[in-house]
Amino acid sequence: MKAAIATENGLAIREVPRPVPKANEVLVQVRAAGLNRAELAAARLGAPVKPGAPAPIIGIEWAGEVVEAGVEAKGIKPGDRVMCSGSGGYAEYAVADWGRVMAIPANNMSFEQAATLPIALITMHDALVTNGRLKSGESVLIQGASSGVGLMGLQIAKHKGARLVIGSSTNEARRKRLSEFGADLVVDSRASNWPELVLEATEGKGVDLIVDMISGSVASQNLKAAAILGRIVNVGRLGGMRAEFDFDLHALRRIDYVGVTFRTRTIAEVREIHRRMQAGLWDAVTAGKLHLPIDRTFPLDDAAAAQAHMRANAHFGKIVLIP
Repeated sequence: MKAAIATENGLAIREVPRPVPKANEVLVQVRAAGLNRAELAAARLGAPVKPGAPAPIIGIEWAGEVVEAGVEAKGIKPGDRVMCSGSGGYAEYAVADWGRVMAIPANNMSFEQAATLPIALITMHDALVTNGRLKSGESVLIQGASSGVGLMGLQIAKHKGARLVIGSSTNEARRKRLSEFGADLVVDSRASNWPELVLEATEGKGVDLIVDMISGSVASQNLKAAAILGRIVNVGRLGGMRAEFDFDLHALRRIDYVGVTFRTRTIAEVREIHRRMQAGLWDAVTAGKLHLPIDRTFPLDDAAAAQAHMRANAHFGKIVLIP
């Protein structure tokens, strides 16, 4: 089969063996794969692969048709239209653990649309609801709201009854579009006064919950914008891995600061994240209330160009590969 693999020079298209599903896995013929920023660094090998080991196939979310299901994959059968998260999605076929496979709603949702959803849904439900403990009537700030995951975060916050939803973006054109996805207020995270704008919008209280995909440059500013007993969930570090942090302000505001990542979670934990997300959001997904715009599609052969388009940071919404 054809796949996009990581090499020392970036992505390369190669012919590789079709994966064989284990007892807990489902083999899917990939019809569309969504791009994510986490894949940009993964596309270039930092060190040679161990002798004899295959080069990794990139891609953490995709949609397609089930070809084969392992014996532990109950309720999943060949021919099912599914969306998945896992690894190896930039390919004509990919395998996923059964707990990371979700049926595409029977509402005329295309494979391209379905491929945009898994990572955004599980990441933001986990950040907002599970770790962020969002309650109806609270205020929320999504840092980095114009990304696909950020746009989903705005929608989930609104869907879960947030009183005030704030989104940040450094791009003026994107800021103008955030209201389409639920933002009541939009700020530029590069502006020095954005915490004051947030405090003004919350009558001096600050926001109850911040989901931060920037970190770095906004870390201490988040503390200024947060309410006493507020929560900050650190999801991404697009603005830098390290920065000054005002520990005194953190203590004064008595903020819960939570770090999350999928990299250190067990498969059982990831299955539970999927289960909770589907229990809490699937009716809204099926009804078309939670969706993401597709910025552009590329054929699998142009996977490197698709990643270059993402790296240029000129897109709004999701970029999708078509095998």
